[in-house]
Amino acid sequence: MHTARHHRWLPALGLLLLSPVCAEYLIGYDQIIGRPRELLAGLLILAPLYGAVAVMIREAARRTGRGWPTILLLSAAFGLAQAGLIDQSLFNPHFVDEPSWDRERSSTLVPVLGISLQHTLNFLAGHVIWSFAAPIAVVESLTPRLADRPWLRRGGMAVMALLYCLGAAVIFREHTKKFMASPVQLGVTAVIVLTLVALAFTLPRRRRPMPGRVPPPLWLTACTAVALLATHQLIPPTWAGVALDVLSLSLGAGLLLRWSSRAQWGRMHILAVSGSALVVNAGLSFVVQPNGQVAYAAKYVANATLMLGVLALLAAAHRRLRRAEATANAEGSRQDASRLTPLHRT
Repeated sequence: MHTARHHRWLPALGLLLLSPVCAEYLIGYDQIIGRPRELLAGLLILAPLYGAVAVMIREAARRTGRGWPTILLLSAAFGLAQAGLIDQSLFNPHFVDEPSWDRERSSTLVPVLGISLQHTLNFLAGHVIWSFAAPIAVVESLTPRLADRPWLRRGGMAVMALLYCLGAAVIFREHTKKFMASPVQLGVTAVIVLTLVALAFTLPRRRRPMPGRVPPPLWLTACTAVALLATHQLIPPTWAGVALDVLSLSLGAGLLLRWSSRAQWGRMHILAVSGSALVVNAGLSFVVQPNGQVAYAAKYVANATLMLGVLALLAAAHRRLRRAEATANAEGSRQDASRLTPLHRT
């Protein structure tokens, strides 16, 4: 029993670390990308801010017998809370001291709301996909036997909640020294966050799968995900770009909803989608211009290291899913054989 509990802490710890790496380091936009010590030190704040949330989202869904709709809605809620309430990057016109930030923000600014639609889409999609959902899916693929089970007890959840509160407090204090969103902006954001949380727990639980075919996970599913996610990341910060972004994200969500409702949709498909998200950002990191000064040799070494790490992680997850499928098929065959009467066996 003690060993089983210990093993359940391992995926939680893995998610605690993978989530911030995917959220902040994988795309390689920060000037510390080529400084390993600073990257490791940054995890002291980013792991509580992102990783603890990812663990809590995953645990809340699995403990209540819910699935990916709940995970995605909670991811959107926490992502909006991060951008709108904690660091307030959604509203702060000077959040990043870079000319590119000002250009991107002003090109799709909605003055009455005080937000940029392009930034809003980037923040929300980025948090939902890369900060939370994709890391959760990859870690669950690495531990298929524990994928539908809770990993932590109440004490573990309390630790994660405490870590998150501490990390959020540090970030809030740092980013609100010179800027604070208006009470209306904060109030409306809080209402939307609470609405998303309520929806996450009022949606019907898992429905019976529908008949129908799904695409092969390792080529069509992955290629579709790569194309749509790369489109999201590469569109220009213009009104036409916002329209294209909404179209690509809506198309991806529609396909995912359609395919995932079918009986043949499985964990390998989930890994294909989530793995594609990580590969897209790891690949784009080589052409991303980091904020501030950076040594490019060190940057490319870091980009390559993260890409190799992603590929190794996905290969391990694929191998473990294959092994779990083979074990499940073998157990099913033995159970079928045990039901046969001696007459049937002759």
